[in-house]
Amino acid sequence: VYNKNTIFFYNYILRDAVQKKTFTKWVNSHLARVSCRISDLYNDLRDGYMLIRLLEVLSGELLPRPTRGRMRIHCLENVDKALQFLKEQRVHLENVGSHDIVDGNHRLTLGLIWTIILRFQIQVIKIETEDNRETRSAKDALLLWCQMKTAGYPEVNIHNFTTCWRDGLAFNALIHRHRPDLIEFHKLTRSNATHNLQQAFNTAEQSLGLTKLLDPEDVNTENPDEKSIITYVVSYYHYFSKMKALIVEGKRIGKVLDNAIEAEKIIRRYEALASDLLEWIERTISIISNQKFANSLSGVQQQLQAFTTYCTIEKPIKFQEKGNLEVLLFTIQSKLRANNQKPYVPHDGKLISDINKAWERLEKAEHERGVALRKELIRQEKLELLAQRFDHKTTMRQAWLNENQRLVSQDNFGYDLPAVEAAMKKHEAIEADILSYEERISVVVELANEMESEGYFDIRRILARKENILGQWSLLKELVVGRKARLEKNLALQKTFQDMVYMIDWMEEMQVKLLSKDYGKHLLEVEDMLQKQSLQEADISIQADRVQTLNTAALKFTTIEGYQPCDPQVICNRVSHVNTCLEELKQLAAKRRLELEDSRELWAFFQEVEESENWIREKTSILATQSCGKDLSSVLRLLQKHKTVAGELLARRALLQQTMKKGKQILTQKSFGTAGIQERLMEVKAEWKRLEDQAAQRLCNLQEALDFFQFSTETDDLLAWLQDSYRLVSSEDFGHDEYSTQSLLKKHRGVRESIDKHRVQVVGLRKHMVALPMHYRELDEVRARMAETEQFYTEVAEVAVLRQQWLHDALAVYRMFSEVNACEVWIDEKEQWLNRMEVPERLEDVEVIAHRFESLDQEMNSLMGRILDVNQIVQQLLDSGHPSSTEVRGCQDHLNSRWNRIVELVEQKKDHLDSILLIQNYLLECTEIKSQIQDKRKAIDATQYVGSDLGSVLALQRRLSTMEGALTVLEPKLLHLQEEAEELATSHPDKAIDILVPFEGISVEWEELKRTLQGCEDSLTVAGRLQQFIQDLDSFLTWLVQTQTAAASDELPNALEDAERLINQHAALKEEIGRYEEDYERLQAVNELLETDEAPLPHGALQQWLHKLDVGWNKLLEMWESRREVLVQAHIFHLFLRDVKQAEAFLNNQESALAHVELPTTVETVEAAIKKHKDFTTTMELNLHRIKAVIEAGESLISQNNIYSERIRERVDLGNQNREHAQQWLHKLNDQWELQRFLQDCHEIGDWVAEKMLMARDTSRDETQKLHKKWLKHQTFMAELAQNKEWLDKMEKEGQRLMQEKPEMSALVKKKLEEIRECWQDLESTTQAKARQLFEANRADLLVQNYSNLDQRLEQLEGQLAHVDYGQDLTTVNKQLKKLQTMECQMEEWYKEVGELQAQAASIPQQGQVMGKVSERQVGVETRIVRLIEPLKERRRILLASKEVHQVGRDLEDEILWIQERLPVATSQEHGTSLQAVQQLMKKNQSLQRELQGHRGHVEDVLERAGVIASIRSPEADSIRAGMEQLHQLWEALWSETEHRQLRLDVMYQAQQYYFDAGEVEAWLSEQELHMMNEETGKDEASTLQLLKKQLALEQTIEDYAETIGMLSQQCRQLLELGHPDCEQISKHQSQIDRLYVSLKDLAQEKKSRLEQQYWLYQLNREVDELEQWIAEREVIASSTELGQDFEHVTILQEKYTEFASETGSLGQERVTAVNQMVDELIDYGHADAATIAEWKDGVNEAWADLLELMETRGQMLAASHQLHKFFSDCQEVLAQIEDKQRRLPEVRAGQGGTSNTSTLQRLMQTFEHDIQLLVTQVRQLQESAAQLRTVYAGEKAEAIAMQEHEVMQTWKELLISCEDCRMQITTATDKLCFFGMVRDQLMWMESIICQIGTGEKPRSVEEQPLWPLECNIGIILRAQISDMMVSA
Repeated sequence: VYNKNTIFFYNYILRDAVQKKTFTKWVNSHLARVSCRISDLYNDLRDGYMLIRLLEVLSGELLPRPTRGRMRIHCLENVDKALQFLKEQRVHLENVGSHDIVDGNHRLTLGLIWTIILRFQIQVIKIETEDNRETRSAKDALLLWCQMKTAGYPEVNIHNFTTCWRDGLAFNALIHRHRPDLIEFHKLTRSNATHNLQQAFNTAEQSLGLTKLLDPEDVNTENPDEKSIITYVVSYYHYFSKMKALIVEGKRIGKVLDNAIEAEKIIRRYEALASDLLEWIERTISIISNQKFANSLSGVQQQLQAFTTYCTIEKPIKFQEKGNLEVLLFTIQSKLRANNQKPYVPHDGKLISDINKAWERLEKAEHERGVALRKELIRQEKLELLAQRFDHKTTMRQAWLNENQRLVSQDNFGYDLPAVEAAMKKHEAIEADILSYEERISVVVELANEMESEGYFDIRRILARKENILGQWSLLKELVVGRKARLEKNLALQKTFQDMVYMIDWMEEMQVKLLSKDYGKHLLEVEDMLQKQSLQEADISIQADRVQTLNTAALKFTTIEGYQPCDPQVICNRVSHVNTCLEELKQLAAKRRLELEDSRELWAFFQEVEESENWIREKTSILATQSCGKDLSSVLRLLQKHKTVAGELLARRALLQQTMKKGKQILTQKSFGTAGIQERLMEVKAEWKRLEDQAAQRLCNLQEALDFFQFSTETDDLLAWLQDSYRLVSSEDFGHDEYSTQSLLKKHRGVRESIDKHRVQVVGLRKHMVALPMHYRELDEVRARMAETEQFYTEVAEVAVLRQQWLHDALAVYRMFSEVNACEVWIDEKEQWLNRMEVPERLEDVEVIAHRFESLDQEMNSLMGRILDVNQIVQQLLDSGHPSSTEVRGCQDHLNSRWNRIVELVEQKKDHLDSILLIQNYLLECTEIKSQIQDKRKAIDATQYVGSDLGSVLALQRRLSTMEGALTVLEPKLLHLQEEAEELATSHPDKAIDILVPFEGISVEWEELKRTLQGCEDSLTVAGRLQQFIQDLDSFLTWLVQTQTAAASDELPNALEDAERLINQHAALKEEIGRYEEDYERLQAVNELLETDEAPLPHGALQQWLHKLDVGWNKLLEMWESRREVLVQAHIFHLFLRDVKQAEAFLNNQESALAHVELPTTVETVEAAIKKHKDFTTTMELNLHRIKAVIEAGESLISQNNIYSERIRERVDLGNQNREHAQQWLHKLNDQWELQRFLQDCHEIGDWVAEKMLMARDTSRDETQKLHKKWLKHQTFMAELAQNKEWLDKMEKEGQRLMQEKPEMSALVKKKLEEIRECWQDLESTTQAKARQLFEANRADLLVQNYSNLDQRLEQLEGQLAHVDYGQDLTTVNKQLKKLQTMECQMEEWYKEVGELQAQAASIPQQGQVMGKVSERQVGVETRIVRLIEPLKERRRILLASKEVHQVGRDLEDEILWIQERLPVATSQEHGTSLQAVQQLMKKNQSLQRELQGHRGHVEDVLERAGVIASIRSPEADSIRAGMEQLHQLWEALWSETEHRQLRLDVMYQAQQYYFDAGEVEAWLSEQELHMMNEETGKDEASTLQLLKKQLALEQTIEDYAETIGMLSQQCRQLLELGHPDCEQISKHQSQIDRLYVSLKDLAQEKKSRLEQQYWLYQLNREVDELEQWIAEREVIASSTELGQDFEHVTILQEKYTEFASETGSLGQERVTAVNQMVDELIDYGHADAATIAEWKDGVNEAWADLLELMETRGQMLAASHQLHKFFSDCQEVLAQIEDKQRRLPEVRAGQGGTSNTSTLQRLMQTFEHDIQLLVTQVRQLQESAAQLRTVYAGEKAEAIAMQEHEVMQTWKELLISCEDCRMQITTATDKLCFFGMVRDQLMWMESIICQIGTGEKPRSVEEQPLWPLECNIGIILRAQISDMMVSA
């Protein structure tokens, strides 16, 4: 078969050779790891050993150990192990089995190796692309890897694993990509493919170490083998993948070295930093470990400030350095770990752990230093605060002690119990308050002790005040103890007096009760009174003890010394009064008990008498009303009841005598109420006497009835058993096979044994009848039934004997037939197996068949025994004259004949099997010997190359000697095997060749082994390495010359066989060259060795020989390759010619077949032709694909320039027109099939019509009987004809369809249809004519025959009616009715038949003798039918009447049995002892009532029918009447008993319901009481509140439960009113429930009170804890020592503290008041923990007082601090103002130096002085404040105040001096400025005067002259002014 193009040819020719070579080298490359090698892939893998080793190497897993041995089975087992391992690895092996590999199947062996390569070499390849991240696997992944690695290389485009690798560039590109130093890729050309391939393969082998799996000629072909190339390329992939991994590892090593150097630098840096840090730590530890502190608060504060500076500034820097060190070490370790280096371990002392330890020591020293500093500071501050606190507390304790001493000195206790109790509570409160105050006293003592231990300076004053407080405290405690003792005496006496009063009141109440005259009106009431009396007496006894205790306690107070709480005479009078009252009460109680006991005895007697009378009357009525029973069960029940009554009489007799005795005692005592006792006693005695007589008579009657009914029951049982036995022994069922007959016989034996046993019962029954009482024994019914029983028994025994004989005969026959059938079944099975069996050719299958024949022999021996038993049974049956003897004899003969046949068949098969087994054993032995010879040969071959030294040669000789011994042992076996082969060939001439060929192969192997052994021995003559080398070289050169001659042959094949032979020879030559390739390499290696050693030949000669060897070897390879090309093309050409010839033969055969076809003329032949043509077309389609492949292959060869291209072109043109001819012929065949099928159907119906036509035309006549049968047969024929009419219609439809679809067939089809219709019409007409003819000819005879048959049937019916059988029971009557119904149906059918016959007779012509015979028969039949009608009706009437009688009797018996079954349930005295039991009984009784109600109608119907029958005179009427009366009585009794039982159960249900409800109530009350008795009060407030809520809910539940108690009490009252028998018990139960309920309510109230008190206590505790916590928080604030750092700070603190004090005062006072109020309320309420509550109160008040003291102290300290800081602030402010003034003085001076006038300077100076005057006041205030503060403070603060004051005053003085100097300067400057101003004014004035004086004008006229005197005056004035100015100057 051809594939596309020429791939098939290359695969077919070259694939096996190339793949075998490639896979062999690949396998050897992996087996080399385990020192193994294969030479022939097909043969060396057959034993499975190498295959297992290969899989172990590839998988790295250990496979199961190979099985030793060379047999085929061993090889199969080993290969199976390998294949199973592959399956476990999920390797899919398709159609590969172990036998294929062992048989050396080339194709499957190569497929297996390829599968292994895929799984372990290729499947692991997975490449992820970068574009789509798609993961490819296997072949695609490898192809993608190749493409990726060769991308960018010119002329390299890989898209497959075949043609893309032919030029060798792809291999070189892969190597160049990874190792560019090995190949100069740019020098390679695509045209020189062989050189490229050889270079790539050699480079890969020599430089990369990759095995050379391929040769250039394997790849440089038209279609290289894909699998071989993939296998080789995979080795590239794995090698380069490992190389890439090594490169990556190198880079990693470089990186590791760099990292190591860097890590070393970091390590040195780490060590330097660690040394510095450790030095600093040690130095710091030595400094801060000094624990010497300054003995002052300020000094300690300064040291603490220095230590704080170290902690906040110096230490964090070093801590950061420590963290950097850890990070640095972590970095070092990380780098070393990343480089997989040994972790760095610092030197001892520089570890992180060492640094951490040193740091921990530093922190420890630091912590100790800080703790010590803070402790010292706290101690200094604490001493000051303790002193202040001690003074404050001692003042408060002194005032409190004085007040309490005054309070406990008073003794106003009161004169009654409430007053004394109030005084006691008040004293307890005082005492609790005082005791709680002890802790405060101890606080004062502790304060003093603490100050003493701390060395406080003023300790003497502290100790003196402490002793004063302790003295007053001891005095107060003594006063409290004395007052409490006096108060306790008063309280005890008042309690005793109060108890006496309570006791006297109780005794008076009891006296009233004991004086009552009510002694009870019945026994229950008296019993109740006595119980109450007992309780009262017990109370009196208890109270008497209590009175004695009270008197003793009271009299003690009369004898005490010292303080007496009361007058002793008063105490004695009260004691005597109580004793007198108690004695009177005891006397009244004794008298009351005597009276009540007398009353109880009287009423008990009356109750017993009344109970006895009621019991006697009840039993009398029972004995009087009961009958003697109606059957045995009823009599037995009555006897049992009577025995119970008799036992009750005996028990009651003793009770009655005791009651009589009591009555007589009461009469003798003559107590009250004895009237009428004597008369009651006499009446009871008389009634008892009558009861005893009646019981005796009743017992006698019951015994007689028991005997009679027992006899009747036994008779009935025996008759019933006899009827059943008779039915069994008279059965006609003898079984239908051996098992059923044997079962019947076994049952019959049991029946026989039972019949024999019942003979004793018949005799005993006769004796029993004689022993009956006379009135029973004389009954006719008794005698008749006895006689009937004896007769019936005799008949049953006889029939049983006869049936046993019949069963024995039937069993023998069935047993024989069963054995025969079993034997024939086995024989059939074995015959079928032997006939189907074909003896196989394989030895294993033959052995299986032989084993089956061994088991068959055993089965045949067993069957032979069974056949002998059958023959023996048959002989016995024949001897006994069995009725079936002929049938038995025939069965025996048939069985014996079949046995003989099966024996002969088995012998034949055995002989055939033995011969096959001999041949197979022979062949197996041949295979084993051949395998041994081959193993020996391989062993010899393996020893040829062990070594060339002397030791190796000797070892080889020893092994060859051992081998010769083994061959000597094998030689006799070969001779024996030869003899056996000759014998088998003689006995089996048809298989002589198959037998002799294996032995010839063994002979060849044997000779070859001998030659090999001889050659090995000859090779041992070479002694040295040089001689061996020369010989090998010479042999190799000789072989080389011969091989070159063979390779240079120019012979061309003339046929395909020659081509295949030459190719195989050439491939063998290649394999031989491959084998010699190792010799060539070995010679080259020896050359290298010889160069170093001393050799006998010169080096030049050796080189010439080796050069000759190289040239010859390369030339051989080239010659072989060129010869291979020629042979391959020739082989492909001859294959093409063969396929062309085959294709031409196919076409010729097809044309011949299509040319010589004819249309068949029958359906069968047409179907065969169609089937044959379909097979022909299928074959033609297959051949068509082959022809196309041949044409494509030829074209491909032409395109490839094959050497035979011209001849191929001539043969490639093949025409094919056969397919169309085939389709046309198939269409014709289908049409012919439809036509022939239609014609066949027409022929069949025509034959049928012809056959029926012959039957219809049959005109033969015979006697009347035969004519009648013909008439009936003809009627059947006509019916068949009508049914086949549909067949004709179907044929016509089919013909019409054919004419429409196939017009060319219309004429033939139409003709056939017309012929069929014509024949059918002739048949119908002939049939109808014959029917008329038969009817007319045989009408009279038919009538006579029909009348005769009918008359015979009527006669049979009369015979059946003559036999009268009306049935003995209902079953037989029903059977007779069914038979009668059948008769009536037959009569109706016969009556209709007579009518039809009459109609036929009327149509017969009135002819003589025949008509007379018909009339005679007709009259006789009609008369007989009329005569039978009345007997049938009478028979039906009688049978119906009998059925009704028997049915009524059966119904009566059934109903009586039904009632008797239910009567015990209705009369049961079991009423249940629990509610569930009573409910179940009620349900059963109600079900019974419903059942009775539903059955009532049926019973009434039965009674009505029985009444009708009883009214008729008949033998059965008496028994029906008795049964009816019995049924009526039983029904009434059952109905009444059921109703009475329902009433009793209702009453019992009420009582049990009450008990159940009461039990639940009592259980609930008890459960709740347990809850109430639980002392749990909660662990905290929440749990207590939860419990309290639960308790309230429970109390509500208890209150609600009162309704349930009330309902239960109502039920109790109802039961008491109804007079229930358990009234007393119910009443007691109800009283107990009431008491439990009241007790539960009391317990609930008590528990509620406890929980409330506990909850209040928890509330108070919470409030106290919260308040104390609040006070503690406030104390922390109030005790703060922060007094402010400056004035602003202290002002803020004072404002905050003022707000805090206001808030704390108001809120705290409210909370303390609320807590005190709660405490007072709980103490007044009388809480159980009043003392604890008082302690809490004192604790809270003391804490509040301490808080107030702290707040006051804090306020004073803040005020003082405010004053001090205000002084300092004022000083600073004044200093600032003074400095400001001093700064302003230069401005004044500056103003002085300026041009300002004096008024400005004076004004500035005045303003400045005014400001200074303001400062004067401030300075004076500062002086006053400083003087005041100096009186308050001392020490440093006083010095600071003085320094501040001095600084201010000094600055102030300096300011005043500066001011004075400035004032002087200003005054001087002012005067100077005034002087200069005056001078300037004067100068100006003088200038003006001079000007005025210098004016020289004279008067110009008389008018101007009068002005002159004025001017003169002005001059005078000016002069005066100048004089003044001068004076002033």
